[in-house]
Amino acid sequence: MSHATADMPYFIKPSQTITDDDKRVAYDQAVQEIKALTGSESDVIMKMVSINCILKTHLPYYYWVGFYCVRDGALIVGPYQGTLGCLHIDFGKGVCGQVAASQKTMIVKDVHALVQGDQHIACDPNSQSEIVVPVFNADGQLIAVFDVDSSVVDSFSETDQHYLESIMHSCFAEGTLTQTPLAL
Repeated sequence: MSHATADMPYFIKPSQTITDDDKRVAYDQAVQEIKALTGSESDVIMKMVSINCILKTHLPYYYWVGFYCVRDGALIVGPYQGTLGCLHIDFGKGVCGQVAASQKTMIVKDVHALVQGDQHIACDPNSQSEIVVPVFNADGQLIAVFDVDSSVVDSFSETDQHYLESIMHSCFAEGTLTQTPLAL
C-alpha cells in the first residue's frame, strides 16, 4: 500500500493545463520522436520506457505516465515515470483493471468522484484525472494498459485518446516484438 500524502513530491511538477490545439502540436512532435527512436526497435521494455519519457517531456499535464503489464491474468506495474505506482491490479478493479477487462479506453474527468477501491485505486492523492488505453500486440492480445494521470481535474480529451491509441497501435501492434512485457 502506498504511503502517499497530499504534498506534491519534490521531484514531480504539478500538471499544467494546455489547450487541445497545443496538445495536437505537442503530440505531433512527440510522435515524430517516438517513431525516430523506436521505429526499428523490437524490445518491448525499451519502447515503453522511451514512450513514457517522450510523452512526459512534451505534455506538461502528465503527472504520472506508465504501463501496467499483463501477467497471470492480472496487471503488474511496468515501466513508468512519476510517484510510486500500484504494484498489482486485478482485472476489473480500478480504472486500469476496468480497461484491461473491457479492452476499451477510459477517460476519467475526476477520479475522486469514483468509488475508491473498486472503480478507482488511489496510488497518489495528487492524481485528479486519468486516461487509460489498452495495448495490444501484433496478434491482438492485450499485453498492457497505458495509464496517464494529471494533477488537474478534466485534463484529458478525445485528442489524447486519438493520439495515445494511435501511438500504442503503431508501436506494439504493427511490429513483431521479440519479447513479452517484463520478461527480462
